[in-house]
Amino acid sequence: MGRIVVAFFLVALSSGLAHAGLPIVGRGDAMRLDPSGFTPQMKANYDIVRVRCVKCHTLERTIVAIKTGVAPISGQPFDRSATKAYGVKMLRKPDSNMSKAEVKAAVDLLNYLLIQAER
Repeated sequence: MGRIVVAFFLVALSSGLAHAGLPIVGRGDAMRLDPSGFTPQMKANYDIVRVRCVKCHTLERTIVAIKTGVAPISGQPFDRSATKAYGVKMLRKPDSNMSKAEVKAAVDLLNYLLIQAER
């Protein structure tokens, strides 16, 4: 019985630390990030992502890509080179209505979040 309690405690403890670097709130389509611990610049960048990017997809897709390191639709690696490629793609996409500055802010945030997810 004591082993079961210890095993349960270790599993519960390790699962809580698995994504300690990425402050996620909600589930499914309502999933978002809690920017309260972000730097002021990253909070501003998050506001851009929260408004612009959700016009075409939920934040869940972005968060899953950051957490797993794999883009959910393409199955390709989601890393710094991928964030840059997605930024270029969004800049060229006529319906995105994103300026160069907004795309740069989004890419900077994604790269910041990739680092946070590794912790």
